[in-house]
Amino acid sequence: MIEHLTKETFLQKIFDYENKEEWDYQGELPAIIDFYADWCQPCKIIAPILEELAQEYKGRIIIYKVDTEEEQELAAVFGIRSIPSLLFIPLNDKPQMAVGALPKDSFVEIIDDILLKNTSPN
Repeated sequence: MIEHLTKETFLQKIFDYENKEEWDYQGELPAIIDFYADWCQPCKIIAPILEELAQEYKGRIIIYKVDTEEEQELAAVFGIRSIPSLLFIPLNDKPQMAVGALPKDSFVEIIDDILLKNTSPN
């Protein structure tokens, strides 16, 4: 299941950018954050792909969504200029941003090669 983040839950679960300067991911699993808006057609295209990936990688990664219309401060903090923008967060490395509607095989490649590369399977 995909979880929607607000500024408050982002600060708790992802990164407390108000109190820390250096990236310090709070999560226990690698994550993808989809910065989207309801009116965005490419966002609607990747939504079912992200739902599938949430099921296929359940227990191994977490997928979050941030509505850039509702959470404008979060969008500004990450310099979101176009959507969809996707933040890929490995456990022990810096996050990486990708912009645009990626096909499912690109998501799978990023998940396997970046997010799960240095994590041991359960």
